[in-house]
Amino acid sequence: MTDGRVVLVTGGSRGIGLATAQAFAELGDRVAVTFRSSPPDDERLLCVACDQTDSDQVDACFDEITEKLGPVEVIVANAGITKDTLLLRMSDDDFSDVVDANLTGSYRMAKRAVKPMLRARAGRVIFVSSVVGSMGQAGQVNYAASKAGLIGMARSMARELGSRSITVNVVAPGPVATEMLEKLNEDQLAAITGNVPLARVATPEEIAASIVFLASEAAGYVTGAVLPVDGGLGMGH
Repeated sequence: MTDGRVVLVTGGSRGIGLATAQAFAELGDRVAVTFRSSPPDDERLLCVACDQTDSDQVDACFDEITEKLGPVEVIVANAGITKDTLLLRMSDDDFSDVVDANLTGSYRMAKRAVKPMLRARAGRVIFVSSVVGSMGQAGQVNYAASKAGLIGMARSMARELGSRSITVNVVAPGPVATEMLEKLNEDQLAAITGNVPLARVATPEEIAASIVFLASEAAGYVTGAVLPVDGGLGMGH
């Protein structure tokens, strides 16, 4: 199979990651996803078990994708975790685990993906951050720090890689209808949507559409950008 680009979506077993992988598959791209617990049920996707906090697993993941699909041409660094708690209750491990998974893990995946892009003098790198990376959120010191770090990392990469026609951008979603949000009670959900000018949460497909745009030819002159897809929640940030 040689049609379409080779796209890797990390954390592609559910939510934003799965919606994004399926959107690329609909375009005819060859899509791989990483997962940690269980793979998604979609025969169009190459599912690769990978813990991105482990460099050896990252190398093995890319070796498998390259062997079965070819060199990665688009990477969507979406995988991440949360360990929410207030600052004074947050352990050092709570902080470092989230930063390692979300920020350092995304660095490991992107660094490995960029190598063949440099040789090809083309590529797309897209990081999935969050509105809390710029606004902050009580109980999410670790998560907000990791998501803010993605922006600085992406913009530094954009400056380094632009001369090789590799774009690096960030999508910053607001509240999205995923399993994470389903854990909230009605009062918590109402409090969140009450702060969103569009008065609702996003669907995973709406976030995926923005990611697909940044990977498209139409976005060929967009790099170092942070695209908020948050219903206006982070307006001005």
